Amino acid sequence: MAGARFNTVVIFGVGLIGGSFALGLKAAGAAKKVIGLGRNPANLAHALELGVIDAASTDPSVVAGADLVLIATPVGQMGAVLRAIAPHLTPRTVVTDGGSTKQDVVALAYRMLKGRAAQFVPGHPIAGAEHSGVAAARADLYQKRKIVLTPLPENSARSVRRVRAAWKLCGARLYQMQPAEHDRVFAAVSHLPHLLSFALVDQVARHPNGKQLFDYAAGGFRDFTRIASSHPEMWRDICVANRKALLTELAGYQRELAEVKQLLRKGDAAGLEQVFARARAARGKWLKKQQ
Repeated sequence: MAGARFNTVVIFGVGLIGGSFALGLKAAGAAKKVIGLGRNPANLAHALELGVIDAASTDPSVVAGADLVLIATPVGQMGAVLRAIAPHLTPRTVVTDGGSTKQDVVALAYRMLKGRAAQFVPGHPIAGAEHSGVAAARADLYQKRKIVLTPLPENSARSVRRVRAAWKLCGARLYQMQPAEHDRVFAAVSHLPHLLSFALVDQVARHPNGKQLFDYAAGGFRDFTRIASSHPEMWRDICVANRKALLTELAGYQRELAEVKQLLRKGDAAGLEQVFARARAARGKWLKKQQ
């Protein structure tokens, strides 16, 4: 592996996102050594058994001298992680993250890293899956997937290039946004759908005849609620962190539901069909762009 781009990569939080990043770099021959860092020794041991990482540690000082650090924990843990690694960062180390919200993470980076904040290049891989944990990690998770970076004004061009290179080696497509724009966009197309999916399953489960409802649920229910199998802790943190933008999108959705409710109340078949046709056409156009 003499041509590896990174001598040492440290991944804090070796689950689906962090584990797949490790496997992607390994598959590309891009990292000589990948160290898993975390709070759960059993999970780290499992990651070692699976060959996802080469070494494991629960000591944040392991980041000293690393070329690249990826923080792939739920966003609610980011502050504690940044505070823990800050004293051990050397000038050569570039830090990035996989958090689904960015304004809160950026604020934490400035507060916790202080003079080292310029070494932190925020990022968000748009490549989740319904199952979490290191056992779900795979080398091709990021192939042709979007990665959004939200660089800080203080970031050097070199630091941004290093992070971009790492994700490209995993097969990803790179995009760039401002943190506030990122949070508004993903409140609409990611955070709101997860919130609604969780809420619908919870509603059915709490229904007086919930068992009967689940017994008859089929493809439509399964497809709509697939993302309700996502990690509760992670999505709790995302929703709370981005609640301002999420509440705005939720209010818009409630207005849409109110309009549909009125159409139903009036028995306005033509009006309902118009809504459904607009939605179908919009989704069809979006699907074509994904091909």
